[in-house]
Amino acid sequence: MTTSLHRPPIESSRSGPVRYESFEWQEQPPPSNGVPRNAWGRQSRRRSRWHRPYTFALVLLDLLSVLGASFIASSLEKARAGLNQPWLFFDGTDLFFFFAYIALPLGWLVVLWTNGSYDRRYLGLGSEEFKRVIRASVTIVAAVSLLAFATKTDLSRGTVATVSLSAVILILLGRVLARQVLHLARRHTGHGAHRMVLVGTLPEALEVYTAVTRSPAAGLIPVAIHLTDGFAAARGIETPVPVYAGRDVLSLVREVGADTIAVCGSASAEPGELRRLAWQLEGTGVDLVVAPQLTDIAGPRVHIRPIEGLPLLHVEEPTLSGPGWLIKNLMDRAAAGFGLLLISPILAVIAIGIRLSDPGPVFFRQTRVGHDGRTFKVWKFRTMYQDAEERKATLEELNESDGMLFKMKHDPRIFAFGQKLRATSLDELPQLINVLKGEMSLVGPRPLPADDGDYLGDVRRRLLVRPGITGLWQVSGRSDLSWDEAVRLDLYYVDNWSLTYDLSILWRTIFVVLKRKGAY
Repeated sequence: MTTSLHRPPIESSRSGPVRYESFEWQEQPPPSNGVPRNAWGRQSRRRSRWHRPYTFALVLLDLLSVLGASFIASSLEKARAGLNQPWLFFDGTDLFFFFAYIALPLGWLVVLWTNGSYDRRYLGLGSEEFKRVIRASVTIVAAVSLLAFATKTDLSRGTVATVSLSAVILILLGRVLARQVLHLARRHTGHGAHRMVLVGTLPEALEVYTAVTRSPAAGLIPVAIHLTDGFAAARGIETPVPVYAGRDVLSLVREVGADTIAVCGSASAEPGELRRLAWQLEGTGVDLVVAPQLTDIAGPRVHIRPIEGLPLLHVEEPTLSGPGWLIKNLMDRAAAGFGLLLISPILAVIAIGIRLSDPGPVFFRQTRVGHDGRTFKVWKFRTMYQDAEERKATLEELNESDGMLFKMKHDPRIFAFGQKLRATSLDELPQLINVLKGEMSLVGPRPLPADDGDYLGDVRRRLLVRPGITGLWQVSGRSDLSWDEAVRLDLYYVDNWSLTYDLSILWRTIFVVLKRKGAY
C-alpha cells in the first residue's frame, strides 16, 4: 500500500472566496500496473448510461423510418401500376414483403451500425452523426444496385430512388427529433449528461469550464477541479465548482460522482502521467478526454499524426477558397434570386406597413464594412423614425451594448410596426439584394458600421469572409451576447467554415427567429 499527500477540498462558490484547510495523510490504493484488464471480466460498467436507452431509441426510430420508406414506395408503385399487389423488388408478393419489410430494414440497421452512426462519441452534438447516416445510405443504395445487377433482377429505378430518399429523410428527421429531446433533458433535468472532473492548472481548468458550459446541450457538466500546481494558485480566486489538490484523481471521481476526467492544457504534456492515468482508469467505466490548448478550432481542421509513438496534433489552415467556397457563392446568389421572387408579395405588404406607420423612405441604407475591408450600402427595411440618427446622441448613455454596436431593448426611436419587424427579423429581408450583388452571404459575420473604428486586431479577421444575413452569433443569442462573445463566435465561424456548418446555421436560424430571442 502506498501513501500520497491528501488535502481536503477547497470549498468555493460564486458567492464567496475559497478557504484553505490543513494537510493530512491518507493511504491510497496502489496504481494500475498497466496490464490491460479482460474486457469480459470488468468489475464495473460505464457510469454514464444515458447512451444505452438513447441508442435503443435511435435503432427503433431508424427501423420505423426504413419500414415507412418501404411502405411509401410500395404505395406509389401500386398507384402507378394500378395493380393489387406491390412489386417493389420482385414480382412475387411473398418475396417483396421479405425483402422490403425484413431484409432491407435489417440490412440498413447493420450498415448504419458499421458506419458508426450509433457511436456515442457522435450522438447528440455536431454534424458527424448525420454525415455517417448519409454515408450508410449511399452504401445501401450501392449494395442494392450491385445485388440487382448480380442476380439480374428487374428493379424499378424510380422506386429504389423513392425508398432511398424517403428512408434518408425519415432517419434524419427522427434523429433530429431525438437530439432535441436529449438537449431538453440535458438543459432542464441534467439527465443524459457527463459529470466531469477537470485536471490541470487553475487558469487552464477555468478556460475549459467556460468552453464546455457555453452549450448545455453538449451534456458536459464540470463538478470539480483538481489542481496540478497546488493550492497557492487558487488563493483569493472564486471558482464556480469545488477545487481540490493533492488527491488521488480516481478517488476524487468516485467521491463527486463523476464519469469523465478532462485533462486540461499543460497537464496533458507531462511525460508518462497521462498514459498512467489511462491505465488506472481501465475497467472503471470512467472516460478520459484531453483538452489541449487549442481553443475555438473545430475537429475537421485537427488531425492526429503519430510519429514514433508521439501523437502530434496537426492544425490545418482555414479553407477560405477552392471548390467549396465557389459552391457557397453560387448557392448564395441562386437562393437570393429565388428568395426575392418568392417573397416579393411579403416585401410589398411590409413596405405599405412602413409608409402607414411613419412617412418617409421604406428602406434604410447604411454604409457597412464587407469582405477585405470594402464598404457597401446595406439594405434594410426602415424600422425607426426619420430623426433616429439625430436622437442617437441623446441616448448614448443608455446603450446596453458593450461593443461597437448601439443596442437598447426599448429604443424610443423605433415605431410600433418597426418593432414587430425587428422581433421577427423581417427587416433583414432586403439584404437578399446585397447577397445577389455579391456584397453579402446568407451566412457569415454580421456587417459592422463603417464609422465605428478601424477594426484592428482580432476584429479585423472577420473581414476575411463576406458578412452574412445570419451567422453563428445570431443563432447563439443575438443581441443578448456581449461584444467579446459575439466577436469570438464570428472568429470561430471564419476559422472553421464549411458548407455543412452553413446549412446547420441556416437550420438553427429558423428556430431562433420563431423564438424571437435576443431580437431588438
